[in-house]
Amino acid sequence: MLYDGGAMGKRILVVDDEEDILHFLELVLGDKGYEVTTAANGHEALARAQADGPDLILLDIMMPHMDGWEVLKLLRVDEATANLPVAMLSARTEAQDRVQGLQEGAVDYICKPFALRDLLGKIDSIFEAAGATGRTD
Repeated sequence: MLYDGGAMGKRILVVDDEEDILHFLELVLGDKGYEVTTAANGHEALARAQADGPDLILLDIMMPHMDGWEVLKLLRVDEATANLPVAMLSARTEAQDRVQGLQEGAVDYICKPFALRDLLGKIDSIFEAAGATGRTD
């Protein structure tokens, strides 16, 4: 069973250049009680992360103009966003990509296509871990 205790009020920023994925995750996560905002590119993601202070960012890697790796690096060097949990959400499934994501500060690496139940379980686990470490943003 999925942990359901912390969804209400938790804010998730979903970053992906695929509109279908943005809309799907916005609907599904919203139905689970999360407040969801979306960004279609890296520049928009950085602006929303600063302005909205999400509790979690689901970040695609392969985007035009600024990829997810660059976004992650910029989030980590900015004091306001350095501690935000970021889970990479990508079609890149190579082990080296997963390792790189974790080495660069992602808290998880979720491969597309993903099973919805698995994604929700990973999100719950991230929030449980953040609660256990005292992180709030």
